[in-house]
Amino acid sequence: MTYFSDMNDLPKSIPIFPLAGALLLPKARLPLNIFEPKYLKMLEDVLKNQNRLIGMIQPLSVEEGKPHNFELNKVGCAGRVVSFTETEDSRYLITLAGISRFNFVEKIEENDPYLKGKVDWNSFKGDRKTDKMNADFERNVFLDILSKYFRLANLQTDWESLKKAEDELLINSLSMLCPFDQYEKQALLEAKTIKDRASILQTLMEMTLKAEKSFGPLQ
Repeated sequence: MTYFSDMNDLPKSIPIFPLAGALLLPKARLPLNIFEPKYLKMLEDVLKNQNRLIGMIQPLSVEEGKPHNFELNKVGCAGRVVSFTETEDSRYLITLAGISRFNFVEKIEENDPYLKGKVDWNSFKGDRKTDKMNADFERNVFLDILSKYFRLANLQTDWESLKKAEDELLINSLSMLCPFDQYEKQALLEAKTIKDRASILQTLMEMTLKAEKSFGPLQ
C-alpha cells in the first residue's frame, strides 16, 4: 500500500525525534531502538495514529551540561513505523520507512514529555516521486570508490544486491549506512536531488580515502 501519495495527506504537525548522527531518507528504512520513557510514550501515541509518522531530525547544538537543551536543524525526514517488536526488557525495536523530508517550523508546547513540531513539506514535493540519476552517472566508477571505502571503514555488504539496486535506493541506503559525522549526514539529507546526493556521497568517500593515503590509517 502506498501512503501519502498526495502531499495534502501529510499532517501539519508530527512527533519529533531528535537524534544526532541518525539519518533517514525518503524510500529508505531506518531501524531504531526505543528505550527512553519519553520516546516509549511517543511510540505509544504514534501507534494510535493512522499515519504512524515520526520526524527524525538532528540537533544542531547542545548546551554544555544541559543535554536536553538544544536547537534543531531546519530540515528533517519523516518516517512511518512499518514494524515494531517489544523486547523482554520493555524496549521497542522499530523500523521507519522514509516518507518525505520537511522543514521544521517551530516547537509545539504541549504536556507530552516528547517534542512535537509544526512542519512544512512544500520544499520537498519530489520526495514522493522516483528520482533517477542522469545518464552520465558513472556507476562502475562510483562502485569502485565505494568498494575501497568499505574496505577502509571495515564495512560489509551484499555486493550482488547492491549492484542490482535502483539508483535512488542505492544512494540513499549508502548515505544512511556510511559512518559520516552529523554535519556530513545533514548535507546528504539536504541535497536537492539524488544526483546532488550521489556527488556529495562520492566526495565524502574520496576525501576519506585521500586522508588515509596521505596521513595513514584514520583513528
